[in-house]
Amino acid sequence: MERFEVGNTVIYGIHGVCQITEITKKEFMGALADYYCLTPLNDKRSTVYIPCDNERLTDKIKRIMSADEIYSLINTMRNEEDIWIDDPHERKKRYSEIIGSGDRHALVRLIKTLYNRREKQTACGKKLHLADEGFLRDAEKLLYDEFAHVLSITKDQVLPFICEQIEISEK
Repeated sequence: MERFEVGNTVIYGIHGVCQITEITKKEFMGALADYYCLTPLNDKRSTVYIPCDNERLTDKIKRIMSADEIYSLINTMRNEEDIWIDDPHERKKRYSEIIGSGDRHALVRLIKTLYNRREKQTACGKKLHLADEGFLRDAEKLLYDEFAHVLSITKDQVLPFICEQIEISEK
């Protein structure tokens, strides 16, 4: 189990990029334990408390990627296979797992799959299913928040940046 320190910038599930502002003792249901206090950078009024000894929850805390790791991940995007699942129940289950895992490669595959699916649906005069739009929004938020933070760009600049990098690497 990885240990984090006050001041570390991390990713934590749907909260996105967070700063560990302190490690404190808290009593919960009669038990005293150490907790990581995470402040989401996009909502500084919010605090998330994660028990330091709860492996299931601390495994969801991820170190943020370096700029080099982001460039490397972008370079893999065009080669990623779609992970479309026809069965809506199985798709919902699997895509929820991907969002919850915080696995950046899986998030890239999910985003690419849902973009491709949206394009196919649009070409047929249809829309992407509402649940799939939600998965796309969640996956983009997780990945784009991290990219924007690490690369010192706005979230609106992330997609154009990715497209530009893919175009450069294809030349």
